[in-house]
Amino acid sequence: MKYIYFLILPLFLCAKGSFITPMEYASQFYKNPRGIGCEHCHGESGEGKLVATYIHKKKKKTFEGPPINNMSFDDFYKALNVRKLGMPRYFLTKKEVEALYLYVNEKKGDVVNEKK
Repeated sequence: MKYIYFLILPLFLCAKGSFITPMEYASQFYKNPRGIGCEHCHGESGEGKLVATYIHKKKKKTFEGPPINNMSFDDFYKALNVRKLGMPRYFLTKKEVEALYLYVNEKKGDVVNEKK
């Protein structure tokens, strides 16, 4: 199995002449990938978040962003490329998905997650 380091290696190679680190890029991208930041629904570190409560047909309902910091890279990648109710389509490149994955795993202190 490969480790997450193999996924982020291209970020480090491309960032040699950059003025921001791969983690700084990942953090900024998580907060605003294409207009609506991931943090608004998935929390500061990808831990999940209650977005709204509302009443529908006299029943209290909730809308929650699920946790995304406990997924394998393959599941994370697939989740970003499947249409879901309430989830905007971002049409991210693989490198952008890798940056987001780096961010949520670094924030929880688990950068060495194995791909499943």
